[in-house]
Amino acid sequence: MKRIAIGLLATCVAAAATAQTPAQSAPPSTAPQKGSFPANVRVAVIDVERLVRDSALGKEAFARLKRINDNKKGDAEKLAKEIREMEQKLADQGQSLRDEQREALQKQYQEKAMSFKRFNEDATRELDQAQKKELAELERRVLPVISQVGREKGYTMIFNKFQSGLVFADDAADVTEEVLRRFNTIVAVPQAAKSAPAPAATPAPRKN
Repeated sequence: MKRIAIGLLATCVAAAATAQTPAQSAPPSTAPQKGSFPANVRVAVIDVERLVRDSALGKEAFARLKRINDNKKGDAEKLAKEIREMEQKLADQGQSLRDEQREALQKQYQEKAMSFKRFNEDATRELDQAQKKELAELERRVLPVISQVGREKGYTMIFNKFQSGLVFADDAADVTEEVLRRFNTIVAVPQAAKSAPAPAATPAPRKN
């Protein structure tokens, strides 16, 4: 194919990781118009969100991102609980403490609050890096499949339904199912593993 336009897989991975509902369409002003392409250009569409959501490798990527997110969320909740307890202690005992004790407790509270802020920043950065890593790996493994399907079926371009702004396409032009099937059976489960011969049976010992 001359060009493959599959949009931003990062959007899909991020949406899966945060369990958000993805947008269903883009502004129609960017949609390909009738007569936009030469008559000899064959155009197909692909639902990238479905590819990420339903493929075996996309599900694995989502599970890894969710584990990171859940771990960070648990740690953040623990730190937030400690800060609330210190706030309550200052409110309940602050007036009865000696000046140096109250100042020490306030200092501990400020340090804990700063640690919480740094933790959130680091957690956000780590999740973002993990998403980019998963994106790069998914792109690396799915692009050859998309290219192969495009060449075999004679398509010049393959558009992402949503990121391209496409708001209508005939079902016959949608190659998502074919790409998804190959991605799950050829990439997620390598052909060598499927076709490997079964181990030879161990012969039974002969009786004397």
